[in-house]
Amino acid sequence: MLAQVRTYSLFGLEAQPITVEVDVSQGMPFYAVVGLPDKAVEESRERVRAALKNAGFPYPQGRVVINLAPAELRKEGTHYDLPIALGLLCAQGTLPPEALKGFAAAGELGLDAELRPVPGAVNLALGALLEGYKLLMPQASAEEAALIEGVQVFGAAHLAQLVQFLLGAEELPAARAGQVVQSLDASLDLLDVKGQAKAKRALEIAAAGGHHLLMSGSPGSGKTMLAKRLPGLLPLLAPEEALEVTRIHSAAGRLMKGLLKTAPFRSPHHTVSDAGLIGGGTIPKPGEISLAHRGVLFLDEFPEFSRDALEVLRQPLEDGVVTISRARASFTYPARFLLVAAMNPCLCGFWNDSQVPCTCTPGQRLRYVNRISGPLLDRFDLVVEVPRLTPEELARVPEGESTAMVRERVLTARERMQSRQGKLNSELFGRDLRRHTVLSPSSEALLQAATQRLALTARSYDRILRVARTIADLAGAEYIQEAHLAEALTYRRSLP
Repeated sequence: MLAQVRTYSLFGLEAQPITVEVDVSQGMPFYAVVGLPDKAVEESRERVRAALKNAGFPYPQGRVVINLAPAELRKEGTHYDLPIALGLLCAQGTLPPEALKGFAAAGELGLDAELRPVPGAVNLALGALLEGYKLLMPQASAEEAALIEGVQVFGAAHLAQLVQFLLGAEELPAARAGQVVQSLDASLDLLDVKGQAKAKRALEIAAAGGHHLLMSGSPGSGKTMLAKRLPGLLPLLAPEEALEVTRIHSAAGRLMKGLLKTAPFRSPHHTVSDAGLIGGGTIPKPGEISLAHRGVLFLDEFPEFSRDALEVLRQPLEDGVVTISRARASFTYPARFLLVAAMNPCLCGFWNDSQVPCTCTPGQRLRYVNRISGPLLDRFDLVVEVPRLTPEELARVPEGESTAMVRERVLTARERMQSRQGKLNSELFGRDLRRHTVLSPSSEALLQAATQRLALTARSYDRILRVARTIADLAGAEYIQEAHLAEALTYRRSLP
């Protein structure tokens, strides 16, 4: 007897419809899964066999052929367990064919028939919504899938419970989306950072305009403390942004209890591979730059990252997306993040330090800084030194403004950008950049002199204009003034 069950496979962030065809016939015991399954799908045989027996359901003794259509697409993951099990029950007559009408299913089975969560529940639910299906899922994933409005999701903890529901013998309430709202971490306040007025100012400018920031300074000067406080300066995500970010994290297998409403903060270790940064796999999963979408990607010990890993950042920094090509398909993930990097000025960490002498030779310092390519350095809008604090500054009670006070200015500046141009200043290019960064003759002369003296590239020239525009917005000025441009130029320093 032949049975068909609808499910979905994740290709990037999109749910591709998959039909699980199960044919059970008489003959010598035989089991085959066709349709380009990966190892996890092939191993479903033993999980499904044990689950059916331990749940009290029969397992066919004859020939079993399972086809995952369309057959030319690669299938991977354990969420095929549930549709295969339901297909076997339907093919044997335990479930009537009409019981599965209008339902799609996805879930992993334990040997005791427990239903276990699967990655990408939000995206699977979106696929079911587009086709008008109701969705059967493990209880742990149902709440996440219910974040998609308009789709009915039924979650169960056990296979037997789900079968009773399909037979009409037991009621299962439709899952409801989690109400957990992510809030800003109040323990990470700028007031906790002693001194470093210029670095705090750079942090404010970066948050307001979405500008990439590189901090250089001695060990223990506060670079990491500053970076961790940057998400607190960013606004909460708009509903469509929150859904977009949640879909990315769901596809990466991070179980969601509610929409991610605060800007993500990702800080991978410097041993991360290029695939770990941009995403990878047979069917590529999101990497760190996509998990940081609409948020902050912090790279501490910047020169310690491999050259290959750093170089893959160049294209996403410009385009805001990353495209990963494989033999059968290309996958595109959003990757519009704010890059913050921190580094020591040299190998020992004490070049130009006020108290500890540097032990590096000029050659060692040059080789250390040259681990970062010039084209990548050119993509930083702000380069700021974070010097060691003096004993007096360490003993002093922290001074300055709180995160809440700075955040108000950032939000006001962002509102000004949105009302004027509909985007952040860091996203201004071409004609839009020229239209919104008109300079006075004196400012134009200052920029021309700086361009010649600092040997600025065309990219650096435009970045200075964007930063100056953000500084003007923070000051509430309609036009870029000479003081705004002069401050922007102070952040284009070269490394030691």
